[in-house]
Amino acid sequence: MEKVQIFVLVAGLLILFGVVELVRRGRLRESYSVLWICTSVVIIFFAVFRHLIDYFSQVVGIYYSPSAFFLLAFMFLILITVQFSVIISKLSDRNKILTQELAILKLRLDEISPETGGK
Repeated sequence: MEKVQIFVLVAGLLILFGVVELVRRGRLRESYSVLWICTSVVIIFFAVFRHLIDYFSQVVGIYYSPSAFFLLAFMFLILITVQFSVIISKLSDRNKILTQELAILKLRLDEISPETGGK
């Protein structure tokens, strides 16, 4: 194995073990960790089978095979961005619903005890 392969393999393993440790400690939810675990497995896979990145480059039409690795990294960043956009959208919707429910509860409380003056 070349030095680059060893470096990429170690980096992939560190990402994998880091994500597993974050999930184990409860600092990262399992649903968010799936994409990170898949990414680390892909990194490890291409580190072990380096010739496959060359094959992937030829299939896609990339003449410089390390550029294929950057393409994969870019695709990963797009997936992360989409995942976070979905999460933010859900949280925004939940925040809106909670605000509306709070306003309704406050209105009902004011109707029950008007002497508090809405305080």
